Amino acid sequence: MNTIRLLAGGDQDMYSNAPLTLDDPDCGRGFGRLRGPTRRRGGRLKVRVNCRKETRKLARFVCITIVFSTALSIVCYAQASAPGTVTEFAIAYPHREHCSSSHRGCTHEITYNQNGSDVFWITGQDCDTLVKVGLDGQMSYYSLPPGSGPHGIEFDAAGQLWVTLEYAGKIARLDGNGNIVAEYDVRLDCSTCAQAINTHPHGLAIGGDGKTVWYTGKATGTVGKITPAGKIQTIALPTVGSVPIYIKRGPDGNMWVTELVGNKIARITPDGEVTEFPIPTYNSRPIAIVPEPGGDAMWFTEEAGNKVSRIDMGGNIKEFPLPRSQDNDILAALSFDNEKNLWVQQYVDQNDPKPAGPDNIVKIDKAILTVASDSLNVPITFYAVATCETVMHRILLGPDGNIWFTEMNADKIGKLITRVK
Repeated sequence: MNTIRLLAGGDQDMYSNAPLTLDDPDCGRGFGRLRGPTRRRGGRLKVRVNCRKETRKLARFVCITIVFSTALSIVCYAQASAPGTVTEFAIAYPHREHCSSSHRGCTHEITYNQNGSDVFWITGQDCDTLVKVGLDGQMSYYSLPPGSGPHGIEFDAAGQLWVTLEYAGKIARLDGNGNIVAEYDVRLDCSTCAQAINTHPHGLAIGGDGKTVWYTGKATGTVGKITPAGKIQTIALPTVGSVPIYIKRGPDGNMWVTELVGNKIARITPDGEVTEFPIPTYNSRPIAIVPEPGGDAMWFTEEAGNKVSRIDMGGNIKEFPLPRSQDNDILAALSFDNEKNLWVQQYVDQNDPKPAGPDNIVKIDKAILTVASDSLNVPITFYAVATCETVMHRILLGPDGNIWFTEMNADKIGKLITRVK
């Protein structure tokens, strides 16, 4: 039995026998034996809906649940804010023809100022654009220098916005209108090279003082920091070719880094002392890392390992395999909500796209924080995203208590409504 949920956006009248086009969350699978008033067209399904004629305007969003068994039954109801509802907002990058990438995906990191703001900032890396997004999905666009490649983005304690310009090898501080007001060249000097070596500053985080800016040098296996006085310090990670990706401050005041190729988690003290901890799973490809709420640990995702893992302040790692519907599912980022539930992005690997399938936001119950073994014997809920081939990237708890996430390949920002306030 297949269940499809459709969000139809916009104010509109509903008429009897109105034709609707539904997105198939199974991405073209599972509808081979459909009967009745349905037609399959590629990955989409054409359905003729019998609802009683209404003259009133519907709510902004209408959810229609269609259950296919031996017969087709349809239930129509208002669905503006029901928990579990996923809404996606397309990002229409201006001057898209000038984007530096041949593929569609530009959309990477997402953040907001946690000192009372309700506006998100998103980096459109290959389009050299920052996007400001309101809770209603309204967007404003801010162009950055051509070829700069904005990626990591974060606010410091004073509410100043910082961004890594990965392709340019720089870190920039911006004002509220997206204008660069300060710029730091974080390339490495090389006396025998034709030009300075671009570290490719990728991830970005703010230190425990609320002022020091930390970043990962993805191309050079380094971690860097910019002090409040503007001094740049570069720290080499012991593992050669580590490819550091994500960086976050831990409850111990140290900075914690995922090494994508090094298959390790690195801990860097404020003074620059580095300790690396190997991940038990071979070639797990750790991606994002976040602090455990109210605890003394960090949690990270293993992209290829399909695991969420906990590392305590002493470097002890416990891994939890995440269920998946097919072998080519991989993980992106993770985030805790205010009730300490853990949310994870799981999607079909577009480097291994067959079979096709749905991409999901996965909720892992807060009981995971107290389980004694590495068995993930806790409630888990999967929320399918309507768009296929999303290549999910980042996820966070928004100021409205909902889960927000970016879809890199689809160039969308998504919102999943939770029960959390």
